Amino acid sequence: MAEKFLYKKYSEYLKTKYGEKIYKLPINLPVSCPNRRNGHGCTFCSEVGTGFEASDSSISVSEQLMTTKQLIEKKYKAKKFIAYFQNYTNTFMDLEIFRGYILEAAKTPDIVEISISTRPDCIRDSYLDVLLEISTEYQIHINIELGLQTANYHTLDFIERGHGLAEFMDAVLRIKKYPFTICTHVILNLPGDSLRDAVETSKIISALNIDIVKLHSLYIAKNTILSEQYRNGTISICTKEEYFERVIAFLEHLSPDIVVERLFSRVPEDDADFSNWNTSWWKLQDELLEIMLETHAYQGKKFDYLNGSALNKL
Repeated sequence: MAEKFLYKKYSEYLKTKYGEKIYKLPINLPVSCPNRRNGHGCTFCSEVGTGFEASDSSISVSEQLMTTKQLIEKKYKAKKFIAYFQNYTNTFMDLEIFRGYILEAAKTPDIVEISISTRPDCIRDSYLDVLLEISTEYQIHINIELGLQTANYHTLDFIERGHGLAEFMDAVLRIKKYPFTICTHVILNLPGDSLRDAVETSKIISALNIDIVKLHSLYIAKNTILSEQYRNGTISICTKEEYFERVIAFLEHLSPDIVVERLFSRVPEDDADFSNWNTSWWKLQDELLEIMLETHAYQGKKFDYLNGSALNKL
């Protein structure tokens, strides 16, 4: 089986959808998240969230987009872009302020899609209505990224995520009423999770007809609770080989219709106490794909558990 058929790649999905290569333009807003409002946030979250290389949040949305857009246009001859509200929880703000930020992105030339990263417990119909209005007026597609991380609610409690599986399901069902796509973030090597958790997470994502999944190999950012737990030996991280096994099991149980955006995290080494077993993400990916080729593993190979599968035993 050729490598490109091992899983449904995000880059190829975008190229098919828009007719050419699409580039993401990250946006950093002056927002936080509900988990930080009443505490320190998730145990893995650093003070800068996931925006290690993001622009200053005091800079306007349009200026952030235009600055990054000009750099990418010059380097890659790019013509179409996704405005990516990346850092923290981008629906955790007043509705009219939210509308203003999204409008600013929609009015930026050559933006064909707006992607909004948020939490399952920060999805409300009124915010989705605003997105629908703007999407319709400016003919821009909306993608919503939901951080689930794992279907194991015991692990969600341990990392102090602040929500469970029910909130994720509620968010998905609400978004599914709109013509938007959903991307789900998953971490397959969280402390306490197992191979079985990776499989169950894949099954739930498939059963809910999620459109895109983004896999993250856990990195341990400095100056976090997780970092303290890692350094004092309270937690341990599974081996690289075990992570490969979980990724392969996840992909084999994943619906073949779901797009896979990434398989490994990418974080500056200076910002992490642990990241990708001290190996570059692309080397890990090459090694994983080679294993998949050798073992004849591919996305959807074990996607046989829905639609009353037990009736097949009659």
